[in-house]
Amino acid sequence: MSQPAPMITKDGRFAYESAGDPGAIPLIFLHGIGGAARAWRHQLARFGDRFHAIAWDMPGYGGSAPLASVSIAALADALQQFIEQLGVAKPILVGHSIGGMIVQKWLVQFPQLARAVVLAQTSPAFGKADGDWQKSFIAARLGPLDRGETMKSLAPSLVKELVGDDPDPEGMELARECMASVPEASYRAMMLALIGFDQRSSLKDISVPTLLLSGSRDNNAPAPMMAKTATYVPSAEYVELAGVGHLANLERPEAFDAALSRFLEAVVAKTQVTAQ
Repeated sequence: MSQPAPMITKDGRFAYESAGDPGAIPLIFLHGIGGAARAWRHQLARFGDRFHAIAWDMPGYGGSAPLASVSIAALADALQQFIEQLGVAKPILVGHSIGGMIVQKWLVQFPQLARAVVLAQTSPAFGKADGDWQKSFIAARLGPLDRGETMKSLAPSLVKELVGDDPDPEGMELARECMASVPEASYRAMMLALIGFDQRSSLKDISVPTLLLSGSRDNNAPAPMMAKTATYVPSAEYVELAGVGHLANLERPEAFDAALSRFLEAVVAKTQVTAQ
């Protein structure tokens, strides 16, 4: 697989990788807590022939500068600043996990700026800081670091817990590499940023074409929850990938790309009809 050269925005704040014609429809990929821009290289290669495919390193990841204070709202602001730095208009956003939460928050602030969105293996809410599930979730992920483990030592077990049946070996190698390279401070900050996230009341206001994409073996963003979420989003399309865990684009890149491609073709066709 070709490896796009890492790029930096003019202000020096954001790193990203891209493929395709800068004049084509922008397609921006947002990774999860254990990811990185390079987690989307298969998708950049697949969609760069038709779109300006762009994969963002979230603040604090790769070559992107960390935020002074991390929250989903601050990350949504950073996303808008990144889009403005790129100088692109009406992007299609593909947000995975926390990336999907950032997209949801961004849509509240900038409801008309997207052409379409894909919410992949994500949730409209994380819940209360004093909720038992939330507390156990955070403890399970930060506890090992508190006890002296490192992201590098934890990466193999963290990735193994996230995936479903028969994941792609190359994708798993890349998943482990991305997880191992996440700065501990960024991982901790992103985990804590989840607490209290709740955009359920704004789902009804999403006014752009939306695909909700789940994996049947995903324990972090369970498919039944995502299917229910889709019922609250006007004109949403819901697709469930059988046997897939939480890292669909790396576990089953062909299945993920096929679902994304069908949605993108429909969005582009609708855009062309509207423009005529």
